[in-house]
Amino acid sequence: MRKLIAGNWKMNGALAANRALMEALLAGVQARSPACDVAVCPPAVYLAQLQALLQGQDAIALGAQDVSEHEAGAFTGNVAAAMLREFGVRYAIVGHSERRNYQGESDAQVALKAQRALAAGITPIVCVGETLQEREQGQTEAVVTRQLDALLECSGARVADMVLAYEPLWAIGTGHAATPQQAQEVHAALRARLRAALSVPQAAGVRILYGGSMNAANAASLLAQPDIDGGLVGGASLKAQDFLEIIAAAG
Repeated sequence: MRKLIAGNWKMNGALAANRALMEALLAGVQARSPACDVAVCPPAVYLAQLQALLQGQDAIALGAQDVSEHEAGAFTGNVAAAMLREFGVRYAIVGHSERRNYQGESDAQVALKAQRALAAGITPIVCVGETLQEREQGQTEAVVTRQLDALLECSGARVADMVLAYEPLWAIGTGHAATPQQAQEVHAALRARLRAALSVPQAAGVRILYGGSMNAANAASLLAQPDIDGGLVGGASLKAQDFLEIIAAAG
């Protein structure tokens, strides 16, 4: 399975800085021809710029940071999956911990967003993960399984067409990544739940990314784990050299 390295820019960017970053990334990726898939997910206001910068190449795909659970209508500020598709978006991050935490998104809402993305031909990158308190109370597997089960209840076997991303909330933006062993344990639990719900080939084909302070220094050890199929990279994706090193670590 080809690994996927996706950069989540979060609420960062500027027109000139975006151009400089993408020129450096495109040059680096095209020179190295990595054996993994690569995507960048800028804020929605920059999708048109990134679409133009990425035109005529297939080394880096365009992703979005969110998608509405609604198809269209009176939902001010929301962006529909069909709209994203018109800008060449191929991936959409769904249920990131910051949206679950700050915007109060529920498991059911996240599952519906993922379903909307799939219906528009966009691959959702669905985030799951536990808080520090939940980990300390031994609830990690129960939490991520509950979040995954919401997807299965909503979309059934179509979960096989999604990407999952395990991002422990205690590691998001803190600089404290899960150890390779901690991450692998959760990824293995997610894989086991997929095997129980889907066919063996379908479960084996779902890419499960690790997100949570992945950087150039720890990427290789995390990506070497058997059930870690890539990374959802935050801050390091805004630095061309760091992001290219993570891509290189993925093969």
